[in-house]
Amino acid sequence: MELAPVFAIFFLFAIPGLVALTDFISFMFRGRFYTHIISRGIFSFIALIGYPLFYIGTETSNNCCTDSAAFAQEHVLSIVILIACYCFSYFYCLSRKEIYSPLAEVGANALIIAGLVFNIIVAIHAKDEANGHIMWLLGSTPGIFFLTNMLLHNHLFLMHEINPAEMMRRNKFEQLAVKILYLPAFAKFPLFMVLFLPMLAVLIAFLLLFGQKPDSLILAFTQTYKHGFSELDYMCNNVECGGHYLCSVAANGHKNVVKPQRLGMRHGNYIICNRQLLISNAFEELVAEKLPFAHKIIRRNYDRVGDVVHKYYGIFNNKFVADVVYVLMKPAEWVFLFVLYAFDKKPENRIAKQYLSVEDRIKLK
Repeated sequence: MELAPVFAIFFLFAIPGLVALTDFISFMFRGRFYTHIISRGIFSFIALIGYPLFYIGTETSNNCCTDSAAFAQEHVLSIVILIACYCFSYFYCLSRKEIYSPLAEVGANALIIAGLVFNIIVAIHAKDEANGHIMWLLGSTPGIFFLTNMLLHNHLFLMHEINPAEMMRRNKFEQLAVKILYLPAFAKFPLFMVLFLPMLAVLIAFLLLFGQKPDSLILAFTQTYKHGFSELDYMCNNVECGGHYLCSVAANGHKNVVKPQRLGMRHGNYIICNRQLLISNAFEELVAEKLPFAHKIIRRNYDRVGDVVHKYYGIFNNKFVADVVYVLMKPAEWVFLFVLYAFDKKPENRIAKQYLSVEDRIKLK
């Protein structure tokens, strides 16, 4: 591995995590942070803003044949707004020198609690990713520590700075806010989570103006593939990445229409095989043997069709749609069969051995 990527990974994940952990330990034993506020601000910016936005901006593919994005792209705006809200509160608390308003302090701490919960959920969501990626988990851990540190800092800061006698002379809402801020940490932090709910309702109402759904924050996690909270994995059944997308779909139609012949094995998974699928795969195998350059061009363009199928597999998985695809693919099937009989010595053997084990294929040579 080259030094530049190694250094980038170390800077993005290891250093912010070490800074956050060092401050956490220092605060637990000494009651104050070890690092300077400037370095703390820089590394918390990387952990809380820089990496999440980089991750969201680069992971745009959301289907079962790629390293699927952690968040569903049509709902990602809700995630971005939530990140912006709790980051604004974090940096407000980091930069302030004095107490401005009890209500503002309650709201800021409630948003920081929301950010803490969000980062924990993201860490759980990412750790079960099919390909074993842990980069987002590493990115979430420093954020969790930075947000926890800020909550602990706010607790002591408010205890020292707030003058209850002066604050209690304000209106009833601010008096209530002061009472909340003076609660013990074990009682105050859960209460902040409850207080975030009305703020969440306002956030959802705001997001509705931009076309987001009321449950977009949930759908951003669930409408994905191969992650902890993903609910679309079932749509990948019988979807072969890089295979005959349309013919694979067509083979799942009604039996009296598509006429399945047998089961086949593809990358360790059983698939339904009808003659159309077998002929199509045999044709591709023949082209790959005789004209490898042409096969690469055909394969590359056909993969684009497959991307559409994967994206809307919920539609293509319908048996009536599969029947239509089967009928539409019939002319191509006849062309494939003509080519096989024209250029292959044993076309039926080639067709019959598709999606068989290596041992069975050898018997049909």
